[in-house]
Amino acid sequence: MLCVCTWALHHLPHLYCSSARRTLLRMRTAGAPGLISSSRAKMAKDNFIFAQCILYFLAFVFGFIAVVPLSENTEDFRGKCLLFTRGMWQNENITVSKQRFIIEEWGPQSSCSFITFVGIASLVLSAVQAWRLLFFICKGHDDSIFNTFLNLLISSFVVFAVFLSSTIVSVGFNLWCDAITEGGSMPSSCEDLQDTDLELGLDNSAFYDQFAIAQFGLWAAWLTWLGITVMAFLKVYHNYRQEDMLDSLIHEKEFLLGRSSRRSSDVVDKKSGMI
Repeated sequence: MLCVCTWALHHLPHLYCSSARRTLLRMRTAGAPGLISSSRAKMAKDNFIFAQCILYFLAFVFGFIAVVPLSENTEDFRGKCLLFTRGMWQNENITVSKQRFIIEEWGPQSSCSFITFVGIASLVLSAVQAWRLLFFICKGHDDSIFNTFLNLLISSFVVFAVFLSSTIVSVGFNLWCDAITEGGSMPSSCEDLQDTDLELGLDNSAFYDQFAIAQFGLWAAWLTWLGITVMAFLKVYHNYRQEDMLDSLIHEKEFLLGRSSRRSSDVVDKKSGMI
């Protein structure tokens, strides 16, 4: 009996420790896939936010490219808008064959004001969003479901506004070029005529370059905002699917708990009946 007790005191702690080690090893092995999946999900979320941050930065750059030449043209033309401007070439007098471009009607100032406002709004909004997402990446945060849906609405509105501004610039500038080249019948092109003094009492030495750069910036900004809107929609859809999955898991958990409680009550009823 003494030998048995001595053997038990000597070996039981080792058996208990080894069984505890096996239990911990099983727990770690079972939890390892969950940790890996959660780290992968966090990495995918960070990459998605980083891609959004890059798109917002590009929208800021393209908005800056559009706003600067538009502001310069407004200053050169002394507040007059050349978009949709109508005019024609006329001889200065009967004896001299020299022609001069006469403005019949300047374009509406609201057109130039609108595209400048949209460019500045896109510039400011993209800068704020890029800074906010960069903060999220550094702190490991993410938008709520409401903020994600709000971002989708805002980006959709900006896409529409930038597309409208780009269309106004392209159509209005083409009408101006048709006016000063008389529909292409002039020997000089619209780009060449910016080097000619139109004698309008303003500086027209860079109008073609200014609006060519502005068109590029606005259309590039529109494509960038379109990409931002698509990514915002994907994020809203992902959150919706996650919420649906969470609701289904909660429903399944409640269903299983209800079944287990019914089984336990049935067992208790059977035992009480047997008694």
